[in-house]
Amino acid sequence: MAKVVHSRNIERDPGMHGTVVRTTNIPEELGRIEFLLTDKTGTLTQNDMELKRLQIETMGFSGDSMDYVQACLSEGAEGDYDPTDTKSIVRNTVLALALCQNVTPTTNLDGTISYQAASPDEIAIVRWTSSIGLVLNHRDRHSMTLNDRVYSILQIFPFKSENKRMGIVIKSPEGRICFYLKGADVVMQKIVKPNVWLEEECGNMAREGLRTLVIARKQLTESDYASFLKEYNEASLILGDRREGAMSEVVGRYLECDMDLLGLTGVEDKLQKDVRVTLELLRNAGINIWMLTGDKVETARCIAVSSRLVSRGQYIHTVTRLSSREDAYNHLNVMKESPNCALLVDGESLDYFLEFMKEDFILTASGLPAVVACRCTPTQKAEITKLIRHVCQARVCCIGDGGNDVNMIQVANVGVGIMGKEGQQASLAADFSIHEFSQLSRLLVWHGRISYKQTSKLALFIIHRGLIISVCQAVYSVISKFEPIALFQGMLLVGYSTIYTMLPVFSIVYDRDVNEKLAFLFPELYKEMRENLSFSLSKFLTCAAVSVYQGIVIQLFTYLLIGFADEGKMLSVSFTCLILNELIMVALQINRWDTTIIMAELLTLLMYILSIPFLADYYDLSFLLEAKFYWSSFIILFTSLMPVWTIKTITQRLKPPSYAKLQR
Repeated sequence: MAKVVHSRNIERDPGMHGTVVRTTNIPEELGRIEFLLTDKTGTLTQNDMELKRLQIETMGFSGDSMDYVQACLSEGAEGDYDPTDTKSIVRNTVLALALCQNVTPTTNLDGTISYQAASPDEIAIVRWTSSIGLVLNHRDRHSMTLNDRVYSILQIFPFKSENKRMGIVIKSPEGRICFYLKGADVVMQKIVKPNVWLEEECGNMAREGLRTLVIARKQLTESDYASFLKEYNEASLILGDRREGAMSEVVGRYLECDMDLLGLTGVEDKLQKDVRVTLELLRNAGINIWMLTGDKVETARCIAVSSRLVSRGQYIHTVTRLSSREDAYNHLNVMKESPNCALLVDGESLDYFLEFMKEDFILTASGLPAVVACRCTPTQKAEITKLIRHVCQARVCCIGDGGNDVNMIQVANVGVGIMGKEGQQASLAADFSIHEFSQLSRLLVWHGRISYKQTSKLALFIIHRGLIISVCQAVYSVISKFEPIALFQGMLLVGYSTIYTMLPVFSIVYDRDVNEKLAFLFPELYKEMRENLSFSLSKFLTCAAVSVYQGIVIQLFTYLLIGFADEGKMLSVSFTCLILNELIMVALQINRWDTTIIMAELLTLLMYILSIPFLADYYDLSFLLEAKFYWSSFIILFTSLMPVWTIKTITQRLKPPSYAKLQR
């Protein structure tokens, strides 16, 4: 029930509007996070793409220079491809960008056209081609319409995270067949004809924080396409695991080879709101932050610096294209000798580390202030998450917004999905769904801390409540010479576990040791709480010792002051002291009195008083009117509670917790 209350508080938080808690079992896990693994696109960035640059050989177009591209299109959108004619290259590049996509246009009520696609990059590129004159008006499974020209779709090869490219075979209205392909530069460099500018320009765009896509084309004759189609269809009929490999082999042999490089696009993805503040706050809370992305090394470096995941001027140790154990050990030694550096590692090098020295790598990297892994596959993200959990014995929170983040979200201790533009896969697979990255700070530093601290305190009180009545029964049995007689029976036993103690103990979940402002002003409280576990062996032993002491005092002093001869009088004093002891113990633990807590205490006390006339089968009601009942109860409660209160007060005076210092 406490976990449900914490989950409801998260969903009703006005500062986290739209948050969905899909798992009510683990809100307290939010208070013990040591590692945060985050995606980049759509998580740290808005996933709101805009094409900023177009590079065609040595010519770069951006801003006002895009007018030249539009002027080239005005002379005709299509024509024979001439690699020596600048205007021909520009026209064919723009046409390739308009055709090589998987975007669906929809016409709105006001006559405007909006675009839908799985990838925001594709939408950004199609919007740009539409803005300069090539408008995608219609699309179905077999054709697409640009302006008034209908192009037939012969084959389409959708984007996959494994191959990092997508292709399409198009037949123009004039009957020309062409294969267009776009993808990541590391993949496309092996497919296009040799060139001298692609790698350098990709690096330049990445340093500006732009996402790059390489576009290429290949003209096909009717016979070329017929030969390809025949072998491709034969490969598609193969049964078993060899089918995909055979189809890819045919595509690679006929289409994805010796292609004409057309151009390079640079798409900007802006940072999400308050990303810098959120990362800084989480870092101060003692959480190690790793960014796992599929982008280029330079793009990842740029975003890491601009988001302040890596401080400006901080040394970034970069590991790329690792291929030998000697180099790997050298890099590990550098990281050990420079514990304040940030690590930037690419997917290829990460594979090598995880294959040959995964434990050394994880232990070394976990001690660094920031880690950025680029060119990561979904499998690598999940494997890193598992290794951190098992090697470092740490609790990991993973956050992402796309389908490629689902693997790591599902293997993390806590998975957080952002309801972004890449679909709902991550959001639906996660334990918690939020709308933007900045809400993560409230989820962890505020709600996580409260959930863990108050759930731990509630668990200790439930132990105390059950143990103290057991000790009372044990003392009664010892004094009664182990006769098989229950001390509290019937309504007393049922009432103790329900109406007499449930509300006060449960109301602990509404207690707050600090307010929101202090929690965010001093995020170190989160780290301190994680290091000094609220539910540790020492806390349990202390709770057990207090329960044993109070149980002995209540039942032994009842025997000394009242005796066991008159069972009605004995039960009146011992059970009343037991109930009042629980109410006062809850009151001693409260840091801030809330209306709910006050009402729980008063309502429980009132219910007990009103129920006394119905306890005539157990109590000597006439004894409740005598002074002896009151002074004996006072002595028992004073002896039971005074040492506990004194020790707690002295401890808080001599060694106050941080939240107590802030309250002062």
